[in-house]
Amino acid sequence: MTVHPAFPIDSVEAAPLAVRVVDPLSLSDDLAAAWDRLAGEASEPNPFAERWCLQSALHLLDPERSARLVLVQGGSDGPLIGIMPVAPAAHYGRLPLRHVTGWAHPNHFHGAPLVRAGFESLFWSILLGWCDAAPWAHTLVQAPRLTEDGPLHRALEGVARARGGEAVAVHREERALLESASSPEEYWDAAVRAKKRKELRRQANRLAEQGAVCFRRWHPGEAIDGWIDAFLDLEVRGWKGRAGSALASHSDTGAWFRAILTGAAEAGKLDMRALDLDDRPLAMLINFLCPPGGFSFKTAFDEDFARFSPGVLLQQANLDLLEDPRIDWVDSCAAPGHPMIDSVWRERRALVWVNVALSAPSDRLRFAMLTRAERVWRRWKGAATPENQVEGLS
Repeated sequence: MTVHPAFPIDSVEAAPLAVRVVDPLSLSDDLAAAWDRLAGEASEPNPFAERWCLQSALHLLDPERSARLVLVQGGSDGPLIGIMPVAPAAHYGRLPLRHVTGWAHPNHFHGAPLVRAGFESLFWSILLGWCDAAPWAHTLVQAPRLTEDGPLHRALEGVARARGGEAVAVHREERALLESASSPEEYWDAAVRAKKRKELRRQANRLAEQGAVCFRRWHPGEAIDGWIDAFLDLEVRGWKGRAGSALASHSDTGAWFRAILTGAAEAGKLDMRALDLDDRPLAMLINFLCPPGGFSFKTAFDEDFARFSPGVLLQQANLDLLEDPRIDWVDSCAAPGHPMIDSVWRERRALVWVNVALSAPSDRLRFAMLTRAERVWRRWKGAATPENQVEGLS
């Protein structure tokens, strides 16, 4: 499909742009390379939208093949401007309301599409215009987990206004972020109370009495299968395994995990660490480094050694990310109010779920009715809702 911007857009002259829906498993070598380049030129990094992560996710974690991988290009053979997986949804929360949503698996912790820096408004304009014309798209497009007030969020608000509507944030969350010019030692001392630091030193000393304690870090070129096996085993033996939510609890998520760690290693994005006792991992964590940011993807610890706080001790060592000149910040990817990481990482990152109406009169009417209903609902819930939390009917 070739479309023209409906209004002037920054960064490029108004020109025909190609919107393509592609099969993630049948990409040409040129398109795969363009996707990889886009990740390094994106206005906001998002490992979950990079090829080494998303390609496997769409194959293994979308069994109904509901998602469409949408690309916006400058002409049929021009540069790749943006890429986003979208899917039709039959229900909006409990409401039977058809709409379009940015697709993500529960193990994806950020929803930003990959968009070339400076082309954010162009991307949203073309994507929304394409959805306007798609017979399967109805009511609204929801962009989940955008960085609040980031380039993509601001651009989406501007495009919505230019279309005669608004971008409505229907949900908001805050989670721990690591962002500081301090040294690891300075940060640790400022973030953790003196009494707690003393207790952690005692636990580290008691742990050392149990055997040889070692902090390890995976290095490029090192075999990765043993690391993957160890992490999957450590996680499944804990509470996630008992709850059936560990990666190894399901064959598809286990296979996806193996694929993306291998892909992240090949792409130079993998940072993996372990705290060992006599060569046995007591805690492990995985970061994805996507300069200028990082994402703390997964962590696990041996609950039989919980009295020694191995996960916290590993997080203390993980603060050396503050000394990495490529990395300005690291997103914890943790649940809001996480009791461990919130007590170590002091900064916060806000994410918003944003709705924008499609342009058909019937779509705009349904969107207006939904927006009014959600605002009434939020006012009714206001007394019981924290000030930093915006919730909707979804």
